Amino acid sequence: MVGGAGEQARAAVVGTGLIGGSVLLRLRDAGFDVAGWDPDPAIRRRVRELGVAAPDTVEEAVAGRDVVFLCGPLPTLPATAARVAAATDDRCVLTDVGSTKADVATAAVTQGLGHRFVPGHPMAGADRAGLDAATPALLDGAAWVLCPGPTGMPAFRRLAALLIDIFHARVVPMSAPEHDGAAALASHLPHLLAGALAGTVQRSALRDAVLALAAGSFSDGTRVAGGPPERTANMVLGNRERVLAELDAVRAYLDELAEALRAGDPGKLAGRLAEGRAARAALRGRAFTAHQREFPAAADHAGELAYLRELGAAGGHLTGCRPAGGAVTYTAHLPANPPLG
Repeated sequence: MVGGAGEQARAAVVGTGLIGGSVLLRLRDAGFDVAGWDPDPAIRRRVRELGVAAPDTVEEAVAGRDVVFLCGPLPTLPATAARVAAATDDRCVLTDVGSTKADVATAAVTQGLGHRFVPGHPMAGADRAGLDAATPALLDGAAWVLCPGPTGMPAFRRLAALLIDIFHARVVPMSAPEHDGAAALASHLPHLLAGALAGTVQRSALRDAVLALAAGSFSDGTRVAGGPPERTANMVLGNRERVLAELDAVRAYLDELAEALRAGDPGKLAGRLAEGRAARAALRGRAFTAHQREFPAAADHAGELAYLRELGAAGGHLTGCRPAGGAVTYTAHLPANPPLG
C-alpha cells in the first residue's frame, strides 16, 4: 500500500471528471483520507456535496498526501505534474490516467520525477463525461496500465499494490511506447471508427430512417462517439503517428472487403470477416495461467523491470504485488496460449 506500514494512504485526485471522479469516489468509499481538486469552482462545490474535501487550491489539496492521481486533460498533465510535485513530499507517488503515455513519461523524467511518477491508464470509460457520470464501480476490475521506469520501481510497487487492493485492478506493466502502440488499436482507433460511422449517418439524407432502424450493432459500434469530441481529439492527437499508421492498416482491410464485395466473391468476403470473428472470439475466450515471481526489493531493478515489461507485452497482468521482508512478490497471469514467433 502507498501509505506507511500499517497506515491507510492519504490520497488526492486532481481533475474530477468521469475518471478522476470515479477514482475519488472509490477511494472515499474505501475509507481513504482523500481530497479532490478541480479548476472549476462549481465542480469543487459538487465534490464537497459528495462528502469529500475539495480545497480551493491544488496545493492545499495535495499537501501531505502519499499518492496523487492526475486526471486532467492530456495537454495539461506535464504542467500539472510539475505544480503538484512542488507541493508534495518527495515520497509522494504521482500517477496519471491519461490515454497516451510516451509524452507524459518523457516530461516526468525531464522534470526529475522519474523516481516517483508512474504513468498510468485505466482501460475503462463511458459514453458520458463529468463528475455526475462518475461511479465508484466504474474502474472495478479494469485492466490498468502502469509504466514503470528504471528509477521508479519502489513507487511502482506501492501504486500497483494500492490499485490491486482497492480497485481490484488487473495491473498491466508496459513501457510507455508499447502502451501507445497497443492503445492505438485497442482504444484510440475505435473512437475514430465510431465517430466515422455515426458522422456518416449524421450526414445522410436518411438519417432519421437509419436511427429508427438502429439496433445493437449500430448502438454498440458507435457507443464511444457519444463522448466529448474535445477529449477524443486530445487523445488521438497525443498518439498521432501510431493512430495514423493503424488507420492506414484499417483502410487497407476495408479495401480488401470492398474488393471482395465488388467482385461478388463470397469466399473472400467471408474469409476477411472470419479474421475479425477470430479476434472477437479470442477477446471473449482467453484463458490464463498464474505464476509467482520474487525479486530482491533493494537490488538492481533491471531484471524486475524487464520481467514486468515482458509480461505486459505478452498480454499478461498482475493481480498481486506484495513487498515484504526485503523482497517483492508478484502474482502474475499470462495467456495460456500466447502467440508464437
